[in-house]
Amino acid sequence: MKALIQTIKNIVKIEDLRYRILYTLFILLIYRLGSYIVLPGIDPSQLTALKSQTSDGVLGLLNMFSGGAFANASIFALGIMPYISASIVIQLLGIAIPYFQRMQREGESGRRKINQLTRYLTVAILLMQAPAYLKNLQVQLPTSAFVFQGTFFWFSSVIILTAGTMFIMWLGEKITDKGIGNGISLIIMIGIIARLPFSLFAEFINRLETQGGGLVAFLIEMVILFFVFIATILLVQGTRKIPVQYAKRIVGNKQYGGVRQYIPLKVNSAGVMPIIFAQALMFIPLMLVGFSNSEALTGFAAAFSNITGFWYNFTFAIMIILFTYFYTAITINPSQMAEDMKKNGGFIPGVKPGRKTVEFLDTVMSRITLPGSIFLAFIAIMPAFARMAGVDSQWAQFYGGTSLLILVGVVLDTLQQIESHLLMRHYDGLMKSGRIKGRSGSTSAI
Repeated sequence: MKALIQTIKNIVKIEDLRYRILYTLFILLIYRLGSYIVLPGIDPSQLTALKSQTSDGVLGLLNMFSGGAFANASIFALGIMPYISASIVIQLLGIAIPYFQRMQREGESGRRKINQLTRYLTVAILLMQAPAYLKNLQVQLPTSAFVFQGTFFWFSSVIILTAGTMFIMWLGEKITDKGIGNGISLIIMIGIIARLPFSLFAEFINRLETQGGGLVAFLIEMVILFFVFIATILLVQGTRKIPVQYAKRIVGNKQYGGVRQYIPLKVNSAGVMPIIFAQALMFIPLMLVGFSNSEALTGFAAAFSNITGFWYNFTFAIMIILFTYFYTAITINPSQMAEDMKKNGGFIPGVKPGRKTVEFLDTVMSRITLPGSIFLAFIAIMPAFARMAGVDSQWAQFYGGTSLLILVGVVLDTLQQIESHLLMRHYDGLMKSGRIKGRSGSTSAI
């Protein structure tokens, strides 16, 4: 406790770090306030049906990512997910289309062009999603909930929803530039955390009302959640270190022996992106039939709209494993790594430079990615097991899945940045021994 107090004092002493933290909190407060501003022309007292629709199922996941703005019919209802979808598409185009590949190699200027194209694509996605969201409001809400309707309502609401998401993107960029941590990631995380106290309280009350050992069951839930949390941290931070020997060099009359260093290859180099991309594809069946209640769906759409069903979770897990390999291939380039080692006079002991090194690195990555992808898929479908065990649907989302991975990854990344500021100014870090490791090298769009 004393060390924690001292660390807080050190943070307060550093003016730049103190400003960055306060600035970040201010921007996040603006975002949370905006999630409660209802679209003009809608009576906020008649949103009961919409809140009921988003309390469970796939739409419950959409509501979670928007921080509850989806169920509030807010100006931020579409959240940041359209930007995430656009980022995924641009990344895929960077693999298949030479034009985007050239931009990726152009450095800072190329990155600015890619960011601009991502924004344009985000607007295009929003112009398609906003009318679908408004149509869902008309289906779910009574006619009396709309103060006025017609062309003007549709046009103005589409513009407001589009501008709302673009404003969230701007807030995220401001946090990244002038605050602490990755802005987009923090915005998603704060929306998830906002639901944590209410979900925990609802589960606690639900267990107290249960006859026969309800409180004991709640304590067991907390213990299981703790172990899942620890396992998620290990997944985010897990690495496999490959020793690299640098060749001997002679400088003047002095001969310097080889220095052994390590290449840290992450067990989960793809981060949370495989889950996000797989989840986006799992939304397609629901989108094909419109924003309908799950009871009205039949056949294929019903099977893939039931987030506790076998086929939904089986398909979800397989897709995560495949996309983990896909994004790892994007993140880790064995040929480039082998070439960089050769240029710097380095080699892996017992492995010939060149093609043999490329094959060795590729084999190691394939072997460590398999258990990492399976573990990632298991954590992703953990909420389904929690639901089947009787856990409240909202609280079950914190037993794994995208929400837990985002929470762990973003918190570790933010703490790592704070620790870097402390160490740079010769203060003790956040830990007495070792350093906090974040998701370095992650291609996550968030």
